[in-house]
Amino acid sequence: MITINHQTPLSIDLDNLQLAARLALDTSTDMADADLTIVIGDDILLHQYNHQYLGIDAPTDVLSFPADFTDPETGNRYLGDILISLARAQDQAVSGGHSLIEELELLVVHGVLHLLGHDHAEKAEKSRMQTAQDALIARLGSQVSPRL
Repeated sequence: MITINHQTPLSIDLDNLQLAARLALDTSTDMADADLTIVIGDDILLHQYNHQYLGIDAPTDVLSFPADFTDPETGNRYLGDILISLARAQDQAVSGGHSLIEELELLVVHGVLHLLGHDHAEKAEKSRMQTAQDALIARLGSQVSPRL
């Protein structure tokens, strides 16, 4: 199950975000039934977590917090949590010339790829993650230009 929580009312179809997450999960053969949570919050929330867990004293657009356990109620693997700043997503959508939902889809895909073990710290890893992200964004029919 993909759970989406948000701090403020959203005027977007959350099914699109669930589809983006599901497509990203499907890239890993043993994760198709994995569960995760997506939290759409504000810059304050992302700033707090970015500072607390990464030592970066600034907000960011997306953070992923991997977990790896079996949910005793569902028997499904719980993969982790993704936090997204709505304010950053809105700004990036405007500056990129695409819709908010497309930006949120990109951030969901990016976050899920991190939960699946992708990274962009090293050049080879960045290339592998960029390729996976590009393919998923194309499958979603998005007009956003994926970037890492």
